[in-house]
Amino acid sequence: MQYKMKKTITIAIPCYNEERNIVQIYDKVESIVKYIRKYNFEYMFVDNGSIDKTKKIIKQLIKKHSNVYGIFLSRNFGPEASGMACHEHANGDAVIGIAADHQDPPELIPQFIKKWEDGYDVVMGSYIKNQDNFFMTYIRKMFYFIFKKIANIDVPINMTGFGLLDKKVILALRSLPEKYRFARGLTAWVGFKRILIPYERKKRLEGKSSYGFFDYIKNAERGVFGFSYLILDLMVYGGIMIVFFSFLFIIVYLYTVIVIGNPIKASIPTILAIVFFGGIQLLAISIIGKYIQVIVEETKNRPMYIIEEISNQKN
Repeated sequence: MQYKMKKTITIAIPCYNEERNIVQIYDKVESIVKYIRKYNFEYMFVDNGSIDKTKKIIKQLIKKHSNVYGIFLSRNFGPEASGMACHEHANGDAVIGIAADHQDPPELIPQFIKKWEDGYDVVMGSYIKNQDNFFMTYIRKMFYFIFKKIANIDVPINMTGFGLLDKKVILALRSLPEKYRFARGLTAWVGFKRILIPYERKKRLEGKSSYGFFDYIKNAERGVFGFSYLILDLMVYGGIMIVFFSFLFIIVYLYTVIVIGNPIKASIPTILAIVFFGGIQLLAISIIGKYIQVIVEETKNRPMYIIEEISNQKN
C-alpha cells in the first residue's frame, strides 16, 4: 500500500527588530495550525538585518523546534527584499505570509487553507478596518484608490501581504527578473484564481514600527512607476494643450499689437509666464527622471538582498 505524503505549508515571517514579538507570533500560529493535521507546517523567519536581539531569538527557536529555520540578510534591504527572500526560499506547496507584529490575525489561517483547498491559488487578506492612526490610514486609502484608477492592472484596494500563495504562484513570482518590485502589484499581475478575505487589522503587540511615512512614499513610487504610464501620457497631452494655447495666445497678441499697439506694459506677466512654464518643465523632467531611475536600477542587475546566513537544525 502506498501512502500519500502530506503536503507542506510554509509559514513565512519577515521581521526587522521584532525581538519582543518573535516567540509570541510563533506560539500563536502554532497553537492554531497544530490542529490541522493533514499538512506539515514549517516556519521560515527572514531577518532583514535587525540590530536588536531578533536574530538571537530566532536561533533559539530553531534549536527548540525542528520545523523552524531562519534566513538572515546581511543588512536591512527593505520590506520588498525580505518578501522576495520569503518567496525564493520557501519549500512548501503553499506559502502563508504573516508579519511578526501581530497586526494580522493568525486565526484566519485555517480559512486561507480552506479556500486553497477549494481551488484558489491566491488567498489574500483585505482589511476593512485597521487600528493605525487616522492620518496613515487615510493616506493609504487615498493611494490605493488613486492607484487602482491609474494602474494598468487590477490591484484590489486594501489588499495586504497577509495571505496564502500556491506554489505555482510563488514560482511565477520567482521568475520575474525585475528588481524595482511592488509585491502587491506583482501578485495581481501574475493572475491565477484569487479571492480576498476581509478582516480587521489590529495594533502592534509590542515595539514600534520601523516603517515610516517616507517608506510608504517609496512604496507608493514603486507601484506608480512600476505599473502605470498615465503620468507620461498626461505629460504628452498637457504639453499638446499648452503648445496649442500658447500658439493661440501668440496669434491674438500679435494681432492686438498690430491693431492697437502693445497692451502689456509691465514685466509681471512675462515673469509669471516664465515661472509657470519653468515649473512645468521641471516637473516633467523630474517625472522622466523617476522612470530613468527605475531603468538604472534594473540595468545594474544587483541582487535584491544578500544572505549572511541560513540557519536550521541541520547546519
